[in-house]
Amino acid sequence: MWDAIAISAVAMTGIIALRYFASSGAFALATNIKRPGYHAKLGDQIRREIGWSLASAAIYGIPAGVVAWGWQERGWTLIYTEWDAMPLWYLPLAPLAYLVLHDAWFYWTHRLMHRPSLFRTMHAVHHASRPPTAWAAMSFHPWEALTGAVVIPALVFFIPIHIAMLGLVLAIMTVMGVTNHMGWEMFPRRLVHSRLGSWLITASHHQRHHEEYRCNYGLYFRIWDRLCGTDRGLSERI
Repeated sequence: MWDAIAISAVAMTGIIALRYFASSGAFALATNIKRPGYHAKLGDQIRREIGWSLASAAIYGIPAGVVAWGWQERGWTLIYTEWDAMPLWYLPLAPLAYLVLHDAWFYWTHRLMHRPSLFRTMHAVHHASRPPTAWAAMSFHPWEALTGAVVIPALVFFIPIHIAMLGLVLAIMTVMGVTNHMGWEMFPRRLVHSRLGSWLITASHHQRHHEEYRCNYGLYFRIWDRLCGTDRGLSERI
């Protein structure tokens, strides 16, 4: 049993690392095309970002591997594969619930990590990326990585979700994590500055967090920032 769990954890670590290289690499290439010279003189920083991100991949991969094994071998989770196992109207609700809950967890743990003592211990690694790049999406100290690694594996024990919808959640998490750190806005201006865009977090919003530190703590939505008075709007630099 323990061998199978270890194999599952190693496999998930490899998958997460490959996902990181594919997504961050693709958007880093897009950055080189869109913003030539943005990565100039950032070689040492990018190498550090990749190193920390690979360590984070292992920290994310271990709980994911344990949960994947438990789902397949013991039926531990509420992940389902049959389309008719739940009403069809429920399909989009589950990923929305995951994103809302993940966003709330991220906001409060992220804001907590900006307290001086915790910042030095846990979060300074991430903010060492100046300016942030697409490679910084998973550049975390292990303690910070651990706070992010437990969320989705925990939710699958409490909220039923189709395996395809879980894949959608992970895809959104990956794309948002990378694009928010690129240093330029990939989404159309008409979306970013629309009524809908005023509730969503994109690179323009998260860049301001990296500029000022004490604001814009959310991951997907601006709800908690607005409720708690920590929303400072969009960066004027991108």
